[in-house]
Amino acid sequence: MDILHRSGSLQNPLPRIYFPRMNRTIAQSSPAAGYLYALITVVLWSVNFIIARDLNGLISPVSLAFFRWSTAAVLVLPFSCRAIIQNRRTIFRHFPYLALTSFLGVALFNTLVYLAGRTTTAINLSIIAITFPIHIVILSRILFNERISPARAAGMVMVIAGALLLITEGDLSELLSIGKSAGDLWMVLAAFIFAVFTILLKFRPPELELFTFQSTTFIIGTLFLLPLFIHDRITGTAILWDTQMVGSILYVGIGASLIAYLLWNRAISIIGPAKTGFVYYTLPLFSALNASLLLGEHIEGIHLVSMVCIIAGVLLAGRSGSAPGRRETT
Repeated sequence: MDILHRSGSLQNPLPRIYFPRMNRTIAQSSPAAGYLYALITVVLWSVNFIIARDLNGLISPVSLAFFRWSTAAVLVLPFSCRAIIQNRRTIFRHFPYLALTSFLGVALFNTLVYLAGRTTTAINLSIIAITFPIHIVILSRILFNERISPARAAGMVMVIAGALLLITEGDLSELLSIGKSAGDLWMVLAAFIFAVFTILLKFRPPELELFTFQSTTFIIGTLFLLPLFIHDRITGTAILWDTQMVGSILYVGIGASLIAYLLWNRAISIIGPAKTGFVYYTLPLFSALNASLLLGEHIEGIHLVSMVCIIAGVLLAGRSGSAPGRRETT
């Protein structure tokens, strides 16, 4: 079973969120529009890393993740409430699966990203984020005995080398200094968690419509975060509510969650998952530009070398698979 290519994870790096009206009424659009939607989405996601870094020390990772997904859940609920009620028996029957995907893809992954943002740069966050397809290759080998071709193995080596170069700044002895590279390592773990989540999406119950599935995971993921959020508010420091904080939370809940996924889904509908997925690998470029302009982070040679190694490695691993015509990630 070729789970990597059947899921389209290298070609469609992020799961689709389904909006029924939009997906039924996609008009004849030019490829340029599809690329534009994909680029806007990547820009929106890149700012999420800026916020993760910028709010360091002002709000805990758990609280930021909770506000992000509770905002998204509240906004999507009016459109999904009826479908959730109609499919309640299916949801209850598959609740263990839904709970696992919600925990990994919504609650844990995003919290780890915000935790990583406390001790590493936004540029590093975005570069490490695009390594997750290699985790999928490794997991597919372990779980499904999927063959790793020489080209794919070479791609994996390039990605790992690029990530280690970034984390250690060219000195492998820095791995022993966990305090310096803790944020990078948290982001590596986040990328791994997202790879597991992406593989799990392949096993979505077919009788559960995608819109209902996505809405349900938003809600369940928020519920997972709720007790941690309550504990965080009881034991943690108070949140300073100002226009920056409110704007940031609204952005990650609306811009980086709802609008971005809607545009991403539209791009896939126009130009397909492979071309849309290729645009995703520009994420470090936009993150670096935003981090330089908004946070004053410096783009150094090591960032460029690492980025080239990782992108080239991911593309090499992806090209070594089967022919086109793979099923899209849902």
